[in-house]
Amino acid sequence: MEGTALVKAIGLDFGTTNSSLAIAKSDRMMQLAQFGGGATFRSIIYFEEHDSARTNKHRVVAGPDAIQSYLEAKTPGRLIQSMKSYLASRLFTQTQILGETYALEDLISILLRHLRKSAEAQFGDLGSTLVVGRPVHFSGARDLADDEFAVGRLRIAFGNAGFTNVHFLPEPIAAAYKYQQRLDHQELVLIADFGGGTSDFSLVQLQPASAGKTPSSVIGTDGVGIAGDTFDSKIVRNLVAPMLGLGSKYKSQFGKVLPSPNWLYEHLERWHYLSFLKTKKNMELLRRIRFQALEPQKIDALIDLVDHDLGYRLYQSVEQAKCALSDDAQTLFRFREAVVAIEKTVSRSQFEDWIDPEVSQISSCVDRLLKTCNVAPQEVDAIFMTGGSSFVPKIRRLFAEKLGAAMPIRAGQEFTSVAEGLAVHALELLT
Repeated sequence: MEGTALVKAIGLDFGTTNSSLAIAKSDRMMQLAQFGGGATFRSIIYFEEHDSARTNKHRVVAGPDAIQSYLEAKTPGRLIQSMKSYLASRLFTQTQILGETYALEDLISILLRHLRKSAEAQFGDLGSTLVVGRPVHFSGARDLADDEFAVGRLRIAFGNAGFTNVHFLPEPIAAAYKYQQRLDHQELVLIADFGGGTSDFSLVQLQPASAGKTPSSVIGTDGVGIAGDTFDSKIVRNLVAPMLGLGSKYKSQFGKVLPSPNWLYEHLERWHYLSFLKTKKNMELLRRIRFQALEPQKIDALIDLVDHDLGYRLYQSVEQAKCALSDDAQTLFRFREAVVAIEKTVSRSQFEDWIDPEVSQISSCVDRLLKTCNVAPQEVDAIFMTGGSSFVPKIRRLFAEKLGAAMPIRAGQEFTSVAEGLAVHALELLT
């Protein structure tokens, strides 16, 4: 009986950038699934172009295998990323990939089936029941109906992957379950979960885990559709896009000087949109602009970026620069692929200026949560931060300034704490 419970006490954090899966044992000890040597599974799938002489089927891989196949591909395929960001959009219903039509739920199901297969190689059959994290408000959601629409799509995708009994739990509350395992006294904790697409916050009154089920009392939750991907886009907009023609001009067929279309660079900023530029119509437009461009070498670089499907490689360079600025006052941004060659020094102060409007929105969200809960900042005992953007110094300073420099800011297992908290909750649902 215990073995069955161990298999079914599963928490799965399906993230915009990374996903992770944890199993809770009866003594609340955790076991994280390992994917390619790490505890996170990149939320990416890759469609390889088939060899028409041999087969009419596309090979599809996910996670670490998707990245490896993408990097080694000799012919262009299609890399699909950040699928979670589209869940609340009623406009995104399906897309064409290498001549075949896929609904968003189909794409997410492909990812989940690959993740499941990898985890089952370690743990055996996972069964049909698990607890899944969800943001307080999905990226792009305008109201509660959009959030529920997104959850409905997720439920279909998980069902298609064999998980027919799914319980959803807000991600910051899952992080609270994980945080409580370390407590030996009562605390009023602000949980801050920074994902790839959303930043979510919960105010939770916690008892020590030994006192019973957790968390003791969720006072309130709130969230905003701003996080790691948004911060990345600021580096692209201010550092990369000008080198690829943003702000440059071209002559129309009537001799009028026009700016390069801004919408092209909006797709570039959201790197998972970059592959959508690779249509016959868009590529023809880019080549017409390049023919009349006043700085044609910049448009050449943009064409190569799109044509060679370099979005993920660009993202890697952006991510490296962002991470470096968490430790250093400045860093060298470097990206060299095909004809694209960008090397430029960027400072932390520049980056912080670029993200200031978004950090202000995060600040307003936290203020709104405290006001809604009727809790003064000085009443909060501690802050628990999780997710990649929790390392950004400007984010850390925001909470120190808002809640007091002496306020304990705790972190740990930034990329897996939500999955572990979900597994704790899954175990409690079974007992």
